[in-house]
Amino acid sequence: MSTLIPHVMLSLTAYQNLVKKSLLPNTNFIKNNLYCRTISSSLPVSLGNTHKMVDKSCEQTTRILFCGPYFPASHNYTREYLQNHLFIQVDDVPLDDVPNSIGNYDICVVKSMRLNSEIISHAKRMKLILQFGVGLEGVDIASATNHGIKVARIPSGTTGNATSCAEMAIYLMLGLLRKQSELQVSVSQKKLGEPAGDTLFGKTVFIMGFGNIGIHLAKRLRPFGVKILATKRSWPSENSGQLDASYNENGMSDDLVDEKGTHADILKFASHADIVVCCLLMNKETAGVVNKDFLSSMKKGALLVNISRGGLLDYDAVCHHLKSGHLGGLGIDVAWTEPFDPNDGVLQFPNVILTPHVAGVTEYSYRCMAKVVGDVALQLHSGTPLSGIEFVN
Repeated sequence: MSTLIPHVMLSLTAYQNLVKKSLLPNTNFIKNNLYCRTISSSLPVSLGNTHKMVDKSCEQTTRILFCGPYFPASHNYTREYLQNHLFIQVDDVPLDDVPNSIGNYDICVVKSMRLNSEIISHAKRMKLILQFGVGLEGVDIASATNHGIKVARIPSGTTGNATSCAEMAIYLMLGLLRKQSELQVSVSQKKLGEPAGDTLFGKTVFIMGFGNIGIHLAKRLRPFGVKILATKRSWPSENSGQLDASYNENGMSDDLVDEKGTHADILKFASHADIVVCCLLMNKETAGVVNKDFLSSMKKGALLVNISRGGLLDYDAVCHHLKSGHLGGLGIDVAWTEPFDPNDGVLQFPNVILTPHVAGVTEYSYRCMAKVVGDVALQLHSGTPLSGIEFVN
């Protein structure tokens, strides 16, 4: 009799009975990943408030843990991308359950979870900690390294994430310039022709942090007829052999930046700008960089946009400058605590626009990043070198 059977769900007892009757091979067949996922799907293991199908009988299953319920498209699209690879298991686990569950997984996608040394110490089989995006400030990289776990991010330039964030920055700029909140009031009060907004044309925009997002933002701002100032840690020299960020891959100047500077120039550039856009990575050097001194150096009535991390802005300083009227408007896709309190005093100002951390959350960017996660899982499962991600340890 053939040992091949239809792909159906069997209980463990039924499987054991078939083995006893010699209808199925024992040791060799149990190692087949496809079959292991089939029989294990009838063995739910509780993870928080939901039941996750954790394969206890097959050590060859590669498991991916997505931390928490936020940014649901990340795990949904990854699960969809891997749906035909039954030897890869994708679970999303409530944040409170991560410490007790992380030991069962090979890959951890942190999202907004903070992985400290205590949590990482439980990751006994973990091979990779990966961010669904760029920021890794919530991961104790030194602890992961000590436990032999690689840490990586998904580069924003090739997945559409930088493009999505750049477009959101422009959306927030235009919303502030056209007084989005007041527009809604006019609609509700049946007013026409007010408020009078302003144009992006003719403005000076300071891009603080000229990485992938900053470059994509500058490219999209150029057609608006603006002057662009930009700072980054260091700029390639003419003799370094590196292409300057303002040149495309063909070596042709795109004239992206009118004036370049380093971190030492941020107060000077802030004083010249009509709009400041924060595109910095969050780390110990940049935390709270937009403080009282920075905001005081800005032009009275200038606008501030942040699409990077909430911790770049000093909360008390921002509130003070909004209340005094010195800060002309605030557009933020990220906040000091997330989810943000809808009753927070910052939101009581009519010249504030808040979006729920969706700058990079687009169909295009999230499906691209889900593919990266899926491909990395397949590479890890097959034992081939991991590609498409940027390691930090």
